[in-house]
Amino acid sequence: MALKAGNLAVGDTHRARVVENLTRTQLVQYAGASGDYNPLHTDEVYTTQKAGYRSVFAHGMLTMGLTGKMLTDYVGDGRLTRFGVRFTNQVWPGDTLDATATVAALRQEGGQHFVDLALSTVNQDGVEVISGSATARIDP
Repeated sequence: MALKAGNLAVGDTHRARVVENLTRTQLVQYAGASGDYNPLHTDEVYTTQKAGYRSVFAHGMLTMGLTGKMLTDYVGDGRLTRFGVRFTNQVWPGDTLDATATVAALRQEGGQHFVDLALSTVNQDGVEVISGSATARIDP
């Protein structure tokens, strides 16, 4: 069911768990699907011994994609008109991520209704890994 302007208010939130216990296999699968084979995401020896990180870590775009799925589940397919994020912390194997969309504004433009959303995705420790915003067309 599509979101309706009359059913929303500034401050309303939608939350969803977007991944539980992210696995190394999921990182490798994403590398294959995206074509991003940077060894920081898949090669433990390279990442720890050459690059100096504690472990491999998730692609930023994987985390953005998981957040985006929460968005399309909330606003509906084909309704996003803008979606942007800032990667604020790394996502590690074993992390569980929860994404939140908060209604920042409701507006009309050109005869259409829109909702502006503030986004935040956090790990199991409450550390924000993504902040961002999105806009979606909604029904009156």
